[in-house]
Amino acid sequence: MNLTFFDQFMSPQTLGIPLITLALLTPPIMFPTQNTRWLTNRLLTLQSWMINLFTKQLMLPINKTGHQWSIILTSLMAMLLTINLLGLLPYTFTPTTQLSLNMGLAIPMWLATVLTGLRNQPTMSLGHLLPEGTPTPLIPILIIIETISLFIRPLALGVRLTANLTAGHLLIQLTSTAVLALLPTMPTLSLLTMTILFLLTILELTVAMIQAYVFVLLLSLYLQENT
Repeated sequence: MNLTFFDQFMSPQTLGIPLITLALLTPPIMFPTQNTRWLTNRLLTLQSWMINLFTKQLMLPINKTGHQWSIILTSLMAMLLTINLLGLLPYTFTPTTQLSLNMGLAIPMWLATVLTGLRNQPTMSLGHLLPEGTPTPLIPILIIIETISLFIRPLALGVRLTANLTAGHLLIQLTSTAVLALLPTMPTLSLLTMTILFLLTILELTVAMIQAYVFVLLLSLYLQENT
């Protein structure tokens, strides 16, 4: 039975074709596109307002050199948020529960921020590996520790997103299984468990939004260090 709990994290296939590509293409299809009309509908106005607000808050601590990343980070935030929320619907697949996908997003973005810092300000970027005022005997050890922590960053980005979403989906499935199992014998306890399931679903909605925001926020902090 334990294997069936993890079946939901397997990439679905139809005629041998993985459908993860379709799941990744769904977010851009859902968002309405801009047009040249003076008056737009409420949905497009709300979307533009939220994107402008998020981009403004995200780029506020970053200097003008890093503002060219605004489109990339905002698009990444919209994609992760949409995928995470759509994955909570019944009979859907969440691509962000796959560690390979999250690492495929985290490593290139982290590497781009590091290379940007090495190109624009190599002295300051390398200076992060050695804090100011370090005693001479501790210099080699601290350089090794800081280098390891630097290379752990993309791993932490991908594992954090994967672990939080996977744990939430497993809790929801376990609780819903308990609701169905207890319904014939103990309906009162089943009703109580259903209430817990409802609260857990609200919590998972919050986690889906927070994790998408944290992923992009940490990337913006790495960018801030290197610009």
